[in-house]
Parts: sequence; structure tokens; C-alpha cells
Amino acid sequence: MDMRMGILAVAGVCILVLLIGIIKKKGEFLLNFATRTVVCLIVAYFLNSLFAARGMDVAVGVNPISVLTFGSLGFCGMLALYGILLLQLL
Repeated sequence: MDMRMGILAVAGVCILVLLIGIIKKKGEFLLNFATRTVVCLIVAYFLNSLFAARGMDVAVGVNPISVLTFGSLGFCGMLALYGILLLQLL
């Protein structure tokens, strides 16, 4: 019984250390996600205004799908959304 409790204690400490590392990484991931989302939303707003001033009907809407794309892929995702809209004009 003592051997089993020792193994469980060591495993518990290892799991605790891993959880602390995951929480730290998760916080960093959420901060990066939020930063990419905000920056891409600002750039998308200005690009929508620019295209509207030029008379082009290209505007990426702000919806949950575009926000997730901006946050997860960053500028590449934003360019992909604008690329899809520009291809629809052809």
C-alpha cells in the first residue's frame, strides 16, 4: 500500500506541474489570439473603408466566423477572406 501511495503522489505532482505549464501556455495563447483579432479587425475596418471609397463592393463582415479566422490565422486569414471576396468579383 505504501508503494502505491508513493507512485500516486509522484504522478499527482507530475500532473500538477503539467497543468501549471498548460495554464501558462493557455494564457499566452489567449493573449496572442485576442491581439491578432483586434489588430485584424482594425485593419479590416480600414480596408473595407478603402474599398468602399474606391467603389469596390468588397467588405469582410464582422461575424463569429471572421473573428475566429482573424484570431486563429491572423493576417493570412484576413488576406484569405479578402481573396475569396475578390475572386467572387471576377
